[in-house]
Parts: sequence; C-alpha cells; structure tokens
Amino acid sequence: MIPQDELTGLILAGGQGRRMGGMDKGLVIFQGRPLVAHVGERLDGRVAELLINANRSLAAYAPLADRVIVDVEAGFQGPLMGIYSGLRAAATPWLLVVPCDTPALPDDLVARLVAGLGDGDIAVAWDGERLHPVVALIRTRLADDLAAALAAGERKIDRWYARHAWRRVDFSDCPAAFANLNTEEEKHRLERALPGRPRSRER
Repeated sequence: MIPQDELTGLILAGGQGRRMGGMDKGLVIFQGRPLVAHVGERLDGRVAELLINANRSLAAYAPLADRVIVDVEAGFQGPLMGIYSGLRAAATPWLLVVPCDTPALPDDLVARLVAGLGDGDIAVAWDGERLHPVVALIRTRLADDLAAALAAGERKIDRWYARHAWRRVDFSDCPAAFANLNTEEEKHRLERALPGRPRSRER
C-alpha cells in the first residue's frame, strides 16, 4: 500500500471549456460551490499535497488547493500536458489525477486506486464499460518518458499509458460516479440527482 505522504493529488482544470461556452469549468457553480471544490473533497486528507492544474483564474483557484500549477508549455495542449505538469510539480513518488468536472467521484477513490495498482506503474479507473484515463494513479518517475512522448507529438493519454505497466481498477459498482459535466443541462441534471454535501475547508 502507498502511504498518504507518498501521494500528491492533481485536479485537471486547465482546459478551455469549449463545450460550456468557454467557461472556466472548474469554477462553474454546482450545488452552491465551484465544481473543483467538490472534486477536491475526494482527495482531501488522503494525499500529502493537493494541486490544481489551471491556465487562467489562478487567484480564484488558489484557496482551493495547496498549490496551483500552470501547464509547462502554454497553448491549452490538452490533459496529457496537464498530467505532465503535475508529474513535474509533485514532490512525491505518486500522482493521483482527477478531472475538475466529476463531482460524483466515490469517496473511496484514492484507496481503491491504490489497492488496484498491484505491481503496476499506472492504475486507471474503469466503470464496467469504459476506462476513464483522467482518473488515474501514476508513478511520477515516468515524467521523463512523458516528456519524450509529448515532444514526439503524442496527445492521446491511452496511447501513452500503453507504453507502461498499467492496471485497470474496477469501479463497475458505481459507474455514475464518473459522469463528467460538459453542458449546463448535464450540470442541472446531476445537481438534482446528487444529495448536497458539506462544505470542505479552504486551504
């Protein structure tokens, strides 16, 4: 098992939010709080440090994490660049990555990814039908390999994972937990379906 002090959490909030009209998705209000605050609750108290990867609104994100980091290379190059930036920023052997727009993630997400890693270098959530590559536990020493892949033009997360010993972690008992919000309609639907949660503390 990986102890808490060897884990860094990373919330990916560096996208352009094109399908939500260009909104900074992590700061979209969901049940009265920013989406990123709901996601952070699943990592709070389970990791040594919580990072948010953002490329705008840095001051707004600052109270919601221990550190806010920007992409190593500018230009909104996608989630793989955000993961690489987190691997570079982490001070621990492991990085646990989640997207900012999944407020229904299970409370035991961290424990289950750690338990499912086995002897692998990457653990990826699977909902019984498909993988969720941006919900993953990754060994940080893979940063140099990812740098080489990015330099070669790679932007597909699953193709980079396939270069390494990765493990599928079964979350088929809670497939709805990985619903991500791309439209206002999806947001309102999930708000009605989920019970309210207590506020998490600011950092």
